[in-house]
Amino acid sequence: MKKDAYQIVLRPVITEKSTRLKDMNREICFEVDPRANKNEVKKAVEKLFKIKVDTVRIQNKQGKMKRVGRNTGRTKHWKKAYVRIKQGEKMIEYFEAV
Repeated sequence: MKKDAYQIVLRPVITEKSTRLKDMNREICFEVDPRANKNEVKKAVEKLFKIKVDTVRIQNKQGKMKRVGRNTGRTKHWKKAYVRIKQGEKMIEYFEAV
C-alpha cells in the first residue's frame, strides 16, 4: 500500500519539550500515521520539507481514559516521531509544507 507523504506526517507536535529539542538538538516532533515505519517517515519528511534527515525515533502513545458524566471512553492511540535534521540543513518552519 503506497501512501502519500501528507498521509504519513499528520501534524507537528508543539510542546515545551519539542520546542527545546528543536532549538538544542535540531529535532522536530510529528504525529504520524500509526501504521508508518521509520523509513516511510524519513522519506515523507524529506519530500515535504526538502531537507535531509539524519535519524528518526518513533514512539507509540496510548490513549487516555476520559469521563463525561458517568460515561467512560478513551482517546485514540497515536504515534509520535522525533526526526533529527542533518547538520548544514536549514531548520524547517512548521508552515512551509501546509
